[in-house]
Amino acid sequence: MLRALLRLLTRLLYRVELHNPHNTQFTAERLLIVANHESFIDGLLLSLYLPVNPVFVVSTRIAQIPLVRAILCLVDHLTVEPNCPMSVKTIIKLVESGRPVAIFPEGRITTTSGLMKIYDGPAFVAAKTDATIIPVRLDGPARARFFSRMSGESPRHWFPKIRITLHAPTQISTSPNEHGKARHHHAGEALRLIMQEMMFATVPQTTMFDALLEASRNFGRKRRMIEDIRQIEYRYADLIKMALMLGRLSSSLGEPGERIGVLLPNLVPSVGVLLGLGIFRRVPAMLNYTAGTEGMQNACIAAQIKTVITSRAFLEQSKLGDKVLALRDVNIVYLEDLRAQLKLSDKLWWLCYARWCPRSAAAQGVQPDDPAVVLFTSGSEGRPKGVVLSHRALVANTSQVRAIVDFNTSDKVLNVLPIFHSFGLTAGLLLPLMTGTRVFLYPTPRHYRIIPELSYDRGCTILFGSSTFLAQYGKAAHPFDFHRLRYVIAGAEKLSAQVRELWFEKFGIRIYEGYGVTETAPALSFNSPMASRTGTVGQLVPGIETRLVPVPGIPRGGVLHVRGPNVMSGYLRFENPGVLEPTHSEVGPGWHDTGDVAEFDADGFMRIQGRVKRFAKIAGEMISLDLVERIANSASPDSMNAASAQPDAARGEALVLFTTNATLTREQLQSAARQLGLSELSVPRKIVALEALPVLGTGKTDYMALLHMAKLA
Repeated sequence: MLRALLRLLTRLLYRVELHNPHNTQFTAERLLIVANHESFIDGLLLSLYLPVNPVFVVSTRIAQIPLVRAILCLVDHLTVEPNCPMSVKTIIKLVESGRPVAIFPEGRITTTSGLMKIYDGPAFVAAKTDATIIPVRLDGPARARFFSRMSGESPRHWFPKIRITLHAPTQISTSPNEHGKARHHHAGEALRLIMQEMMFATVPQTTMFDALLEASRNFGRKRRMIEDIRQIEYRYADLIKMALMLGRLSSSLGEPGERIGVLLPNLVPSVGVLLGLGIFRRVPAMLNYTAGTEGMQNACIAAQIKTVITSRAFLEQSKLGDKVLALRDVNIVYLEDLRAQLKLSDKLWWLCYARWCPRSAAAQGVQPDDPAVVLFTSGSEGRPKGVVLSHRALVANTSQVRAIVDFNTSDKVLNVLPIFHSFGLTAGLLLPLMTGTRVFLYPTPRHYRIIPELSYDRGCTILFGSSTFLAQYGKAAHPFDFHRLRYVIAGAEKLSAQVRELWFEKFGIRIYEGYGVTETAPALSFNSPMASRTGTVGQLVPGIETRLVPVPGIPRGGVLHVRGPNVMSGYLRFENPGVLEPTHSEVGPGWHDTGDVAEFDADGFMRIQGRVKRFAKIAGEMISLDLVERIANSASPDSMNAASAQPDAARGEALVLFTTNATLTREQLQSAARQLGLSELSVPRKIVALEALPVLGTGKTDYMALLHMAKLA
């Protein structure tokens, strides 16, 4: 009777929903239920809504809390000492007896809304007993007033909606040759990956605007979320209003489904245009304004862009006016003029309708699989290609990252990466908006002295950047400028060992290196505090399948092909304007060929050996140009170095090293190669000194420019 009453009460107050998408059955002989831990009432909720009556494992310390003690009177439980080996044996015996056991592997209630540390004990129990594991995701209790332990500015609600999701049963197996700590460790890592997969898989796949509205409800419409160099803080409500109004005004610039060019810097109105176009089924195509007239023209042709939205103030300040006006067959629309078209009817539409029913106002039939944005590759291997990313792909990628790292309401992101680049768009903008993390937008990553000052002045805790940019910030910054940073994540290019050491020595900060490509929205893997290994780009994010296709002449690893919910819909190419080429690789439909040679170690950490096109064939041997750069960086750590190749009649190809060190000699390179244990074939015979290496707007080295220079060297 009491159980039925409590179930009715919680359903009325918290609108509890139980989801079982995999039709999970609790019929296994040995059953271990694992769940994330969001609040003091998690055990009660599971006991009320699960179709079995499990024994809950609770630490003696937690069991002494008065509220927990009161709840434990209502459920079957076992109190244990977490650090006592006998406790594990007791749990093993309980599982082997056939009684379902429920346990929270984090060992404590989350204070970040994400996963905390996963203990090895529950995983070892599962492996030792061959128990069937049923992961259960709790979503909502962390926002419950009085019952959660969320810190800082985390939102609290009297009665938040709670969702309980059951996942497909699984098991943990360990090698029979492993014993002791190694067996515990690998079992714990397996359970951590299961929990991360669970956290990702339960996030609804929806449109970007719906995800923004959900975040607004969870974190509060009045929460100040985003600001730029004008130092005006915008709330969720302000951003939603801006997106709806700009979307309504710009919808007249094209038909539904039409691609509209966006040529704007990192400012809040740019975000409003980006979101607003998507709300009204126009597809924003983010033009790279550092690509020059030819690059932008080629992008417009590939995506069949007829209209470009920009700003007079931006063009004047960035001195891009002549380049933009030189674009052919394109209608230029200025944001200042668009705002001037605001009518009384638009204001009334907002006041009387859109303000109170934003989802209905945005009901234009947009689906998760519809195109959300077109981004353009850097063109480092030819003309830029348009990468079409759906709403599902972008929302999925933010969910994949959220399953691994604990961005929260106490954080503040300093986003200096342009939002026309996937790293700046997804990691630097969309991820903060979906997690309630404040974000400061800065229009350029090249102000090397200003950006450290901004980090210090605005109290930023998260910074994204390429190795090139992080190197410059590290050199220019005062040792105290980055004292608040707790996450520095590097991507877009390989992280230099010298940059890693500089940041650790000068600021005491560990840089977490990741990997991704524009075609995957972009994150595919990265290191995190939970799992990090120097020299790798980390472990794959949840939901990703991989295949390695061998390359003749490269003994280890292979070309990385990936498939997952964050993979692009397809390409728009200059050679076939406006026609979407669906994602496909030699592995099959839906797979994407990254073009990078990768290998995985026994623990799933990935190493990128280089791009297939960045290998030179010298005297029959495949030589990685990244390896050549490693030798140069070892010989001359304070200079910028990049390798290319040129045709050679005798040896097939010859290496060319470009460096900013005018005194670097081949003898120094040979010495460095010997110290690293590398073949002399990797030592270039030709060295070209430059004042500065050419770079793209995203911070990557412009290897296409260097290739042309190498042919002339």
